[in-house]
Amino acid sequence: MALIVRAGGPFDTVVPAIRQILREMDPSVPVFAVETLRETLRASTARLTLMLTLMTSAAIVVLLLGAIGLYGVMAYMVALRTREFGVRLTLGADPRQVAWWVARQGLVLTLGGVLMGFVLYAVAAPVLRAYLYGVTATDPTALLAATLTLLGTAALASWLPARRAGRVDPVEALRAE
Repeated sequence: MALIVRAGGPFDTVVPAIRQILREMDPSVPVFAVETLRETLRASTARLTLMLTLMTSAAIVVLLLGAIGLYGVMAYMVALRTREFGVRLTLGADPRQVAWWVARQGLVLTLGGVLMGFVLYAVAAPVLRAYLYGVTATDPTALLAATLTLLGTAALASWLPARRAGRVDPVEALRAE
């Protein structure tokens, strides 16, 4: 038998009174597993909460790995093209233009990934509907948040190599060859 009681006092003082009333009604009825509604809800959603925490952690790790990968590709590209950047700067290119050119390449790579992600999402959306609760598979807020998060992360990952490309010393870059 389950019994739900709405009490006005503290939980610790109400439980003995409830036990006493139940004993008076029928002494053979055992009273066990007395818990608050909050504890019952927490226990019933514990598995979902754990899954959500694990999925969020995995998503953060994947996002960080993607950012590190993009940073690595952009830094390598800047290292390979240091001489070119030195020549451009020697011929009068603005350092901000060079930095923007490098950052734009990182964002173009990311936009390509986002577009491929949208294509895969369109294919997977019907399957995802069965697993979503409180959000539709085509929720524009969730899609916008994911896209902006990816683009923001890509901008940050591209910023350091772009900044370094804009600060290339033309004399050193040309002397290195």
